[in-house]
Amino acid sequence: MAENILVEVVYALEGAQKLLCLRVPSGTTVREAALRSGMEVHFSGLDLASAPLGIFGKLVAKPEERVLEAGDRVEIYRELVADPKEVRKARAARAKAAQQGS
Repeated sequence: MAENILVEVVYALEGAQKLLCLRVPSGTTVREAALRSGMEVHFSGLDLASAPLGIFGKLVAKPEERVLEAGDRVEIYRELVADPKEVRKARAARAKAAQQGS
């Protein structure tokens, strides 16, 4: 019988977040933990079968292969509304224009 390990699965939107603690069999992959979490019940439209996943802020390239360790936090990522690089450029341009206008 496989030993169980404790992991966390998290997902967040701008106004809501959910953290679930799961006990999963040793050998569970990142994708399997996300699917076992049932997070889609709390967030309609969430597709756990294809969502990008990470562990402690680092994207996992192959979540179907990466096996979890006890204490890992699986993060379910969402599509970005805006490219952070473009947002920074626009903010810098506005700041520069405001300084020149003063």
